[in-house]
Amino acid sequence: MSLEIEGVSRRFSEAQALRQVSLSVRRGEFVALLGPSGSGKTTLLRLLAGLDFPDEGRLLLDGRDLAPVPARARGIGFVFQSYALFRHMTVFENVAFGLRVRPRGHRPGEKAISERVNGLLERMQIGDLGRRYPDQISGGQRQRVALARALAIEPRLLLLDEPFGALDAEVRQSLRRWLRTLHDEMGLTSLFVTHDQEEAMAMADRVAIMREGRIVQADTPMALLERPADAFVARFLGLGREFPAVLGAEGLRLEGFEGVVPAERVALADGARPGPVLAFLGPQDWAVEPGGEGVLRHIRRDGQRDLLEIEAGGRLIEAEAPAGRFSPGAELRLIPLAARVFCV
Repeated sequence: MSLEIEGVSRRFSEAQALRQVSLSVRRGEFVALLGPSGSGKTTLLRLLAGLDFPDEGRLLLDGRDLAPVPARARGIGFVFQSYALFRHMTVFENVAFGLRVRPRGHRPGEKAISERVNGLLERMQIGDLGRRYPDQISGGQRQRVALARALAIEPRLLLLDEPFGALDAEVRQSLRRWLRTLHDEMGLTSLFVTHDQEEAMAMADRVAIMREGRIVQADTPMALLERPADAFVARFLGLGREFPAVLGAEGLRLEGFEGVVPAERVALADGARPGPVLAFLGPQDWAVEPGGEGVLRHIRRDGQRDLLEIEAGGRLIEAEAPAGRFSPGAELRLIPLAARVFCV
């Protein structure tokens, strides 16, 4: 199943939730929607699921316009952050629910429902929980039940809205590896909403970064890290500290720091031109020398390298250095060696 989102917009009163959003999702692809709260991620999922409707634009599943198709007929599975399980139903009945409410002519028999539900519970590694109720199982188990319920209807598209948001870090890490494996084994096409960068980068084939109702960049995790489209993407992905700078023919000068970053060590984003710019430098982009106005506040050891936190110019800057070279309290000088540069 392929998905095409074409120029979709949605407004709520005075708030513009989505602005001309376009995105293609290929059959079998796992795509993450990543962005800060309020960027439009959940609104987009709700439009796809048929829980809301766009003001303009089209949503196409395998080329079919979803506009006239009611939610229950779209063949889309939706996993909510809150699980949305029926507390008065057993685990088995929660998973069976989507099959039992199908129109009579499309509803499986009881034997087929039982086989499908029990098969899914086994696949979710919760085969022994069918008779329990949601308040009798853990958060991680409830999330697996919610996923089994979404998959019971054999969806053409699986939508996941912050599915691990209520879980602790250890359970999140385990479940996201398991979910990605399940996606591949079952040949699903999935759209996954998160605000957790690490989660998106670890799970997705491609990541679409959203801001204020727009998709600002959609690419593979590696491409996003290597070639962020603008300063917002670089900032959101944590690709270093941001500094005002001036770009000239000889290279880049950071305000408040000595030295010039040679032109060949400056990565220019589209639109960056000589003059005032924004420069992003990561820990690997600095040379550290004794003697200067910076003060070493903290050290984190990582094998043969130290990650230094240096207070300089009223801010904390992270820089790498050989292990054991400096001690807390040392006065240090920071020299920029390389940078990513974006237009102001």
